[in-house]
Amino acid sequence: MKQKVASFRDLTIYQKSYNAAIIVIKHIIPKLPEEEKFDLANQLRRSVKAIPRLIAEGYSKRHQRKGFQKYLDDALAESNETIVSISQTRDIYNVESDLCTKMIEEYEIISRQIYRLASVWVSFDARKPHDVEKNHFEHPNPNPYQ
Repeated sequence: MKQKVASFRDLTIYQKSYNAAIIVIKHIIPKLPEEEKFDLANQLRRSVKAIPRLIAEGYSKRHQRKGFQKYLDDALAESNETIVSISQTRDIYNVESDLCTKMIEEYEIISRQIYRLASVWVSFDARKPHDVEKNHFEHPNPNPYQ
C-alpha cells in the first residue's frame, strides 16, 4: 500500500538523502585531514546538505512541472558530486574506507531515485485545470448546463 505524500518529509528520497547527509557530516568529514578543512570537507559538507534542501524546495514547486524538475536536476548533480567527493576521501586519505564505500553505494541509489522521480514527474500534472499552456479564459464546457 502506497503512503500519501502530504509533505516533502514523506518522500523516501528526502528521508534517504537527509539521513545519508547526517552520517557523512558526523562520521566522515571530521576525520578528514586539517589541510582539507576548507576544500574537500567544505565541499562535501555543502553537497550533502544541498540534496535534501533541493528536494524540499523543489517539492514546494511541484505544481510547476519544470519548477520541480529543475530542483531535482540540481539535487542529482549534488548527489553525483557527493559520490566523487566521498570517493576522493576514501581513495586519497583512506578515511573510513568501509563507511565511504557504503555511502558511495547509498548515494548511487539516491542518484538513481532522484532520476526516476524526475522522469516520472515529467508525465505528472498536479494542476491540470491551471495549466498555463491552456487558454484559462475558455470554459472547458462551452454550455455549463449540459
